[in-house]
Amino acid sequence: MLPKDLTRDLKSRLNMLAGQLHGIVKMLDAEATEPEQILVQFKAVTNGLGSAEHLLLDEVFRKSLALQLVDVVSACPGNCQDAGRIEELRQQFPNLTNAELTQKMQELREIGGRLEQHNSKGEKKTGSNA
Repeated sequence: MLPKDLTRDLKSRLNMLAGQLHGIVKMLDAEATEPEQILVQFKAVTNGLGSAEHLLLDEVFRKSLALQLVDVVSACPGNCQDAGRIEELRQQFPNLTNAELTQKMQELREIGGRLEQHNSKGEKKTGSNA
């Protein structure tokens, strides 16, 4: 679920873009509108949509990736099979592009699943020895 302030911001941006799209339709209906003016409006809508997408990716996906990274670092005290890859991802995190976020989230989910299985096997062994 998205945070309410982010949802409000995204909806506001999308409503503004919807208004701009209606303006483009009116410009197309008007015979006196110069094509350059219409192109400027198309670019404004494209930039606005890109900005809204960036906001979503940055606010939601980057924070989610950070939380996943914290979880796998906590689950792997440095001696698990993915320790090297986790450290790589930790170092890459500040410089990841928005396009890379979803790919890295998937990778961390897979690492987290392996860690969960590994750690549950360790708990069973410890529990059976006690």
